[in-house]
Amino acid sequence: MPIVPYALVRPLLFRMDPEAAHDLTMAALGATQNTPLKHLYASARVKDPIEIAGLRFPNRVGMAAGLDKNARCIDGLGAMGFGFVEVGTVTPLAQSGNPKPRMFRLPAAHALINRLGFNNAGLDAFLTNVRRSALRGDKNPALLLGLNIGKNAQTPMERATDDYLSCLDGVYPHADYITVNISSPNTKNLRSLQSDEALDHLLGAIAERRSVLAKTHGQHKPVFLKIAPDLDEAQIAVIAATLRRYGTDAQGTVNNAWGVIATNTTLNRDAVRGMAHAGETGGLSGAPVLAMSNRVISQLRAALGPKFPIIGVGGILSGADAASKIQAGADAVQIYTGFIYRGPALVREAALAIKALR
Repeated sequence: MPIVPYALVRPLLFRMDPEAAHDLTMAALGATQNTPLKHLYASARVKDPIEIAGLRFPNRVGMAAGLDKNARCIDGLGAMGFGFVEVGTVTPLAQSGNPKPRMFRLPAAHALINRLGFNNAGLDAFLTNVRRSALRGDKNPALLLGLNIGKNAQTPMERATDDYLSCLDGVYPHADYITVNISSPNTKNLRSLQSDEALDHLLGAIAERRSVLAKTHGQHKPVFLKIAPDLDEAQIAVIAATLRRYGTDAQGTVNNAWGVIATNTTLNRDAVRGMAHAGETGGLSGAPVLAMSNRVISQLRAALGPKFPIIGVGGILSGADAASKIQAGADAVQIYTGFIYRGPALVREAALAIKALR
């Protein structure tokens, strides 16, 4: 268990502007990872292995993308007991994101609103940081790494595929799996890529390029599609049908080429109406997303069948919340906002709760 309880640190962080607290935390992680000071927050990993998309996950709790956009703290996060860590979203070119302030806490709802807008240092800097990680060497081979890719805000939507392919080329040799983020509400019109024709075009282009990359690098890498919670049943059915076309063979057998991450943040404000900052634009995350995310997971599982890889994310604040994702149909889970409210102890609590379901 961590030497310093997060309950002692959180009040100090929560007195700060949310983005300033985030930047301070990531700087501290980056400075202390792979040093003896990592024991201040390190925790033993719960052993609960599972095979998903042809990969062996040491346990079923991961860090979601968004916390470490520039892949600076892979080893620090890896020391906290996660079975897998996902970093990004990265775009081909560096971009500053949306104007500040752009992150807001809603403590009464255990929630956040952000409109960061894929702020990151760009693909080249991202890959430099990934290569520096000891996690990619022999020291920690069991911990899996997901690399999350997106498009630049200034890239026209008709050229969005070019950005995804450029990122795919760069991250492919370094990732255990790649996540295609088409569901952030903070890049204009990005969610339109979830529609039938646009999604089919994007997945087709990625599948074709991945075939070339697999031959070049001698290794097949699964690709996960990250979708929004604000989808109705018909939209989920369209996405599921498209994923099945690419993710199963002629006999309907899952080919471990594709998976889905459900879900990203929501635009819905019903659960936080009247609270301070509830009217801010951006994506809402945290406890209010739990039921929405679980609904999407359940519908995806029914549409995709029992073997298709699904990672559930959204609203996990406790071990019971994590278990509810598995019960809804997810194979594994990711946390983000719950990590900000609960700290590293949530990782172990969630992993043990999921393991108890076996």
